[in-house]
Amino acid sequence: MSGSRSSGAQVPPATASGDRLAVIASHLSSYGLGSPANMAGEKDAALAAEPVGGPTIFDKIIRKEIPSQVVYEDQKILAFRDISPQAPIHIIIIPKVKDGLSRLLKAEERHIEVLGSLLYGANIVAKQEGLEDGFRIVINDGPNGCQSVYHLHVHLLGGRQMNWPPG
Repeated sequence: MSGSRSSGAQVPPATASGDRLAVIASHLSSYGLGSPANMAGEKDAALAAEPVGGPTIFDKIIRKEIPSQVVYEDQKILAFRDISPQAPIHIIIIPKVKDGLSRLLKAEERHIEVLGSLLYGANIVAKQEGLEDGFRIVINDGPNGCQSVYHLHVHLLGGRQMNWPPG
């Protein structure tokens, strides 16, 4: 698997008034890190999110319609810095082709390869980011799992001591 690392300036999220993208983008940019308001905002965004068949914010990032700070890309996955980091290093890793994977609960046997690519990509990015002392992988699934974008994605969190239980 060959990949490339690229960097770019972190740009504020694009918004389109009146649609779900605007709700998510404003949610992602308006709360402080680790504060109780941020936790409420995450929950509110997840409860407001609806699985739809149309393009998500991540589809728009893949098509370069919305800027992102890409840290890794190969034929199957794209990894970029989260615009509302919950740790010193917070990377989102997404499959480039959704193929029905709006959430982990939708995974079928035919998705085994892409699921493996997401975790192997997390391994590559963790090493690239210098996280040899450890990191956390999170997949939020559905409203109770606080999923706010219905395009399967992995959060790679590191750069600090993680706590248990997580939430």
